[in-house]
Amino acid sequence: MPDANGVPPGTLVMLVLRVLQNGPLHGYAIAQRIHALSSDVLKVEEGSLYPALQRILIKGWAKAEWGVSETNRRVRFYRLTPAGRAHLA
Repeated sequence: MPDANGVPPGTLVMLVLRVLQNGPLHGYAIAQRIHALSSDVLKVEEGSLYPALQRILIKGWAKAEWGVSETNRRVRFYRLTPAGRAHLA
């Protein structure tokens, strides 16, 4: 059943996993990549993205580690695990 925005449940999780296939990214970069891949149609808000990332971490589909972004900010990088690749397939 679609949510209030007309998007089926689990869609954001699958989009995030799809984006992480190409390598580790931090949250803001994930949101930007989804926006770009959707030809500027989808805009992922922080209030949706970070809870989805937390669910992905809990399920073991991704791992996270702290690092430094291109702009010298401390960020959390997310990378797909083998379980995440299997779930995506």
